[in-house]
Amino acid sequence: MLTIIAWRNLWRNRTRSLIITTSVALGMWAGTFIMAIYFGMGEARLRIAIDNEVSHIQVHHPGFADDKEAKYNMPMDSLARVFQKIPAIRAFSLRSVTTGMLATTSGSQGIQVNGVDPAAEQATRGMQNFVQDGDYLDPAQRNRVLVSTKLAKKLKLEIGNKIVLTLLDTANNITAGAFRICGLYHTNNAPLDELNVFVRKTDLDRLIGTDGRAHEAAILLHRDDDLDPVFQQLKQALPQLQIERWQEISPETALVLSSLDTYSLVFIFIILLALSFGIINTMLMAVLERTREIGMLMAVGMNKLRVFGMVVLETIMLAVIGAPAGLLAAWLTTLWLGHTGINLGAIMGESLRDFGYAPVIYPVLPWHNVVQTMQLVLLTAVVAAIFPALKALRLKPVEAIRT
Repeated sequence: MLTIIAWRNLWRNRTRSLIITTSVALGMWAGTFIMAIYFGMGEARLRIAIDNEVSHIQVHHPGFADDKEAKYNMPMDSLARVFQKIPAIRAFSLRSVTTGMLATTSGSQGIQVNGVDPAAEQATRGMQNFVQDGDYLDPAQRNRVLVSTKLAKKLKLEIGNKIVLTLLDTANNITAGAFRICGLYHTNNAPLDELNVFVRKTDLDRLIGTDGRAHEAAILLHRDDDLDPVFQQLKQALPQLQIERWQEISPETALVLSSLDTYSLVFIFIILLALSFGIINTMLMAVLERTREIGMLMAVGMNKLRVFGMVVLETIMLAVIGAPAGLLAAWLTTLWLGHTGINLGAIMGESLRDFGYAPVIYPVLPWHNVVQTMQLVLLTAVVAAIFPALKALRLKPVEAIRT
């Protein structure tokens, strides 16, 4: 009976009720859609980090992380045998990695030189897909180098130009080699692009004396869920080496993903806080307009608890009508833009690449956040109903009837 009374009271002023439910729906749509964009950016950053930068797991010599010296290397054959025995591994790349100096006629820059097998590097991070101009590394051509478009612009380099790489070999002796630029690449992480060049592993090994050895093994898995089991398998198979998951290699990406839930809840809370004032104002007006009616109900025996419950029910109904409509609109919007994407590059230019993000964002709406949002909406409705309900409880039946 109380529910029926509350429902009828709610629609006695249709315009006001529709305005507040529409406000709740718009607030839910805006908050949920912003949340979907943030989760889409987080998912995009995760995929870039795993698929194009660090892979799922990396293996190094324990001393390599400190100085990246050529002497801290690992045997390639034994690593390859271990990786090939694990079915969950989709691809792996054994690299020679060292720091050095890139010199040209127009300037010089400290860089990291990555000696890679072209086919393995394509399999683990699709390196060939990022070549914007020129050609990818050719296994048959010696002393070719891939340079980023950002570094080429900074040092005024072009395809076909010759550069000199000065490095330290395994005995810490200075060695140098001349390389010719075969292509310019461009990834979604501009800061990394500027610091990395790619050459054939055999060419780099010849310079620094690491034939048959590798400094870094990057491992790409079939599924993200296989990460922990494969990590434990590698820890047991290679106890003498340093094995790291992508969370340790790219902690900034892990931090972004771990804070997404918090940021989304903060946005939703701010929107609900603003909506709560509108709900309080609406319900307070409804109570004051029905002062005489509420007084009559109390006079004929409706206790204070029922009066309180009636006002709370009206408020919850307003929220329950508006919130699902807003969430449905947000879900449909996310479903549409999840396929077409949002091209933020048209607005922000290349600035997204400075933070490691792709220019096109595909919104994602996790269902557990939808459930949390609905819970917050109900909580907001109950809290917003308290003040109007207390106002109704303070009414004295005799004075209210005379109003």
